[in-house]
Amino acid sequence: MEPVETAPAGAPVYYARYGTGPEVYVALHGWSGSHRTFAPLLRYLPERISLYAFDQPSYGKSAPPAEWSLDGLVDPIARTVESLGIGRYGLIGMCSGAILAQRLAQRDPERIQRLVLIDPFFYAPWYFAIFTWGWLGRLFYYSTFANPLGRWLTNRALKKRRAEGADLTSGFDGVDHESALRYLTALVRADVGSQDRLRALSRVTELLVGEFTFKAVRRSVTGWQAAYWPEAPIRVLAGAGHLPIIEATEAAASALFGPRQSHGR
Repeated sequence: MEPVETAPAGAPVYYARYGTGPEVYVALHGWSGSHRTFAPLLRYLPERISLYAFDQPSYGKSAPPAEWSLDGLVDPIARTVESLGIGRYGLIGMCSGAILAQRLAQRDPERIQRLVLIDPFFYAPWYFAIFTWGWLGRLFYYSTFANPLGRWLTNRALKKRRAEGADLTSGFDGVDHESALRYLTALVRADVGSQDRLRALSRVTELLVGEFTFKAVRRSVTGWQAAYWPEAPIRVLAGAGHLPIIEATEAAASALFGPRQSHGR
């Protein structure tokens, strides 16, 4: 499916819009992704949906943020959403994109129709935090993600956390590694935001998690639920690891947009 609209020149961040339906979703990718992260879902996109897939600041076609902080990353996304002229909308966040999504949702919770967080982290596990340890963290990062052998070894080591044939590190081939490292550092050091505003999102929040994902993610979704969103359902996508949009595409699309057959597709 080709986009029906892309971000105009000068937009704070790049986006591609798919579909022209009245029900609007904004989608934010994870650490090594881009707006193309959501491409597998497009074949299951119902006609009633308009999906705006964003490139986060410093990724894809988007410029780096003015400030490397959580709010510095969210600000240009928020300005772009405002420029779309939409009313209430659904918000999807994948992995680290879930952190930005919940922060964006806190700014104007009444406009959020649904907040769907896919494999979100509630805290920074040690294997992410080590990459922020100064020169040593930089060495670990570049050894792990900035060369083909490191990516191959890492993907092999994560075999139990992904479906057969999925590659958890392929997205790092072609990213700006300095930006990726600064992005991670900003998120590791960020706070979750206003507790009252987070709790106000409980009524619209849904959590999706891959069956074989990281233990930290499984602990995180129950942590989010216990701390802020007791009403939020947790749906486990069978057969998927940390990349359910790739590994369980139809099930992920059904959870996001409803069963394909119910929309005349």
